[in-house]
Amino acid sequence: MDALRKQAFKLREQVAKQQQAVIKQFSGTGYESSDVMVIDEIELQRHQQLEKLYRSTRSGKDFQKELVRAAESLTAIGMKHIETGTKLSEDCCRYGSENIDDYILAKAASIYGDARKHVEKEQEEFNKLLSLQVLDPLRAMVMGAPLEDARHLAQRYSRMRQDAETQATEVSRRQARVREAPIPENVAKLHAAEAKMQELKANMAVLGKEASAALAAVESQQQRLTFQRLVALVEGEKNYHLRIASILGDVEAEMVVEKQHKESAPPVIPSDSFSDKTYFLAEAVHSFTAASDKELSLTVGDYVVVRKVTPSGWSEGECRGKAGWFPSAYVEKRQRLPTNSTEVY
Repeated sequence: MDALRKQAFKLREQVAKQQQAVIKQFSGTGYESSDVMVIDEIELQRHQQLEKLYRSTRSGKDFQKELVRAAESLTAIGMKHIETGTKLSEDCCRYGSENIDDYILAKAASIYGDARKHVEKEQEEFNKLLSLQVLDPLRAMVMGAPLEDARHLAQRYSRMRQDAETQATEVSRRQARVREAPIPENVAKLHAAEAKMQELKANMAVLGKEASAALAAVESQQQRLTFQRLVALVEGEKNYHLRIASILGDVEAEMVVEKQHKESAPPVIPSDSFSDKTYFLAEAVHSFTAASDKELSLTVGDYVVVRKVTPSGWSEGECRGKAGWFPSAYVEKRQRLPTNSTEVY
């Protein structure tokens, strides 16, 4: 009989282990790679909540690390951008100062060289924003104590679940012993095992609630902070590009104006170059308002003694006792005058 009882006990233990293996397979978990069996329905719900929070905070932490790495890369690129842009600014300004005779290109180089200084200043400001508003807050959150403390609580709960599994197996074994031999000694050991099991479950309930609350608070803070830093990154980058576009837009406009002004400005001709030229009389067919002391204002019907006509479309002449430059297309030739004549009709 004793042999049969021992054989039956071993068979029941094997069946219990197989059942636990099946339970582990279908109710195994995630955080800390735990595969502890389910103790009861309440514990299962708490465990699933912790597993979800653990995964969420881990995913949030990984995303924060990705943002930190991206911000670090943008900062490094920005520093290289500043170095290259500063060199370009110096080269442009030097060319502008050393090649004054080449007016249009030299002026454009100087304008761009000065603008590059403002561009690099904006890059420096963007790098500061990345550091203060993105890198520093996210690094502090990733390495912060609240997250690690909450995750340690979840890990302690996971280890306690493993202890509970071991104790549940012990209770099952003691129950089998009592059924086989209900002697006082076996009953006392069963009661002790059950009492320990109840104590573990009570501690698990307390620790589970504490870990869930801590992880939930960290998850909320983590998502809120990450969202705020992501918005700050987007806004900072948008404003940076808008300011750069504004600077370059002004540079382009100034270059075009300088080019047009140079091409349309009356040429500077020495006065002695008129000595052997043939003058002629012209009548103003369009009004023209002088924009500088070098130019001559005209009214429709005015007669002008034209003394010089240039290929650039400007003419030099005298009208009503004043001399200056005016657009050639604004007058029409009437008759030729003797050289050096200053008479105006």
